[in-house]
Amino acid sequence: MGDVVIILPFLLPIAGAAVGMLLRRWHRLRAGWSLVVLALACAVTATVFWQVAQSGQARTFQMGGWPSPFGITIVADALSVTMALMSQVVFVFGFVYALGAKDKAVHYETFHPLFLMLAAGLTGGMLTGDIFNLFVMIELVVISGTVLTAISDDRFGTEAAYKYFLISLIASFTLLFGIGSLYVSYGTLNMADLAQRISANPEQPLLPIALILLSITFMIKSAAVPFHFWQPDFHTASPTPVSAMLSSVVVKLGVYGFMRLTTLLAPSATWIKDLLIVTGIVGVIFGGLGALGTHNVKRMFAYSTLAQVGFIYIGVGWGTSLSLAAAVLFTINHAIIKSAMLMLSGYLASRAPVKTASFSVVRGVGRYAPLSGVLFFLGGMALAGLPPSNGFISKWALFWSGVVAATSGAIQDRWTYWLPLGLVGISSVITLVYVFRALMRIWWEPFEPPSPEEKVKPRGDSLLAPAGLVTLCVLLGLLGQPLTDWTQRVSEWMTQPGKYVQAVLQAEETHRRNFSVQP
Repeated sequence: MGDVVIILPFLLPIAGAAVGMLLRRWHRLRAGWSLVVLALACAVTATVFWQVAQSGQARTFQMGGWPSPFGITIVADALSVTMALMSQVVFVFGFVYALGAKDKAVHYETFHPLFLMLAAGLTGGMLTGDIFNLFVMIELVVISGTVLTAISDDRFGTEAAYKYFLISLIASFTLLFGIGSLYVSYGTLNMADLAQRISANPEQPLLPIALILLSITFMIKSAAVPFHFWQPDFHTASPTPVSAMLSSVVVKLGVYGFMRLTTLLAPSATWIKDLLIVTGIVGVIFGGLGALGTHNVKRMFAYSTLAQVGFIYIGVGWGTSLSLAAAVLFTINHAIIKSAMLMLSGYLASRAPVKTASFSVVRGVGRYAPLSGVLFFLGGMALAGLPPSNGFISKWALFWSGVVAATSGAIQDRWTYWLPLGLVGISSVITLVYVFRALMRIWWEPFEPPSPEEKVKPRGDSLLAPAGLVTLCVLLGLLGQPLTDWTQRVSEWMTQPGKYVQAVLQAEETHRRNFSVQP
């Protein structure tokens, strides 16, 4: 049956959420239980990650003892376990922030179980080797994220939740029809088996339709232009612990989908890579300009995510070994940076006279919170890609991968490299402008309340989680060589899809022999 331990990263949060519902009357006990479950799931994921890194081989498990094509395969390979560990580390920090948050929403009976289900859906989506099970996990993420946003203290939370649910409903339809098209064409939903059959028979008439539908789904999930319009409202209105997860790691589910699509399922579909490059360029421009013109700190970072995801798409679209490594590195570092910056935005809102991250309200509030200013400054450097932060390593890796490809002499359409390379530098300047403009307005300008009765609150949300994440940004910038080397190994694994197919199908063949099932 394989390695049972690799199902624990998403099975533990699901079981923990069920137990948490039984503890709904005891808030502290429920919160403590949920934190222990998340930490344990993260520790198990780290163990699986270490074993995969040491062996260099993928680990698999057949759910329910059913062989493929009837069963669901769980696969922990270099890419999936890296993405899962990244997500769970950020979720642990997010939950720690929730424990110290002043939002009323975090005290609702369903908040902690839903937070666990959000983590379970995201982790399960990364680890599944079955494309229909990916649909199930995405739905789990959608339902959890919608309800967590709807219970927000913000009066626009319900509206934002409706927007997210409706756009996600479109994504669900496109994903389901795409999966159906693949199943009708190839008779399997196992991604390894599907990759093998598509490679052997790429002329199926429904294949282009399926790839288009899957691309739309993943673009919606990652809030890529032109399917981005729900994201600023959604992340601005949702509770800070939730928005920090949604804008940093949940959007990476769409990025992960494109990584699998372009390297495993349809590596020969060059139009998808071209689409990612164009979408990435537009996202970098639109996201940066949107962040410049917004009126809210959280909304500013929501637009910033459009630009950062755009860079990741460009790396995936280039499709070289170096650019894929840079895309994975960018994905990890962005998750850490963005979650920290959104938590700091939430902290400022919690100290303001009225709980909001609007610039007109938080202007001057930072004068009463100097430590948060130091953290915001360091996080802003990382977001802009300045040394010695992890953001600098990400942008440099992406820039260098483009330079190597553009000067190799093997590429005809050099504009697909030089134009994004120019945007890397321009966007860094734009990021510096809106981050340091926010820094000046919040920590430098005087606090001027509309009325004398309004004062800065003496206490706000806890700074423990964002301080830990910003520290991690600095450490990964100073000591980032191991992470850089590992992302190169992940890239090498991604560019050799035959290894994934062989690892999964060999495990299934062994399972068939053990259970005397005829293939």
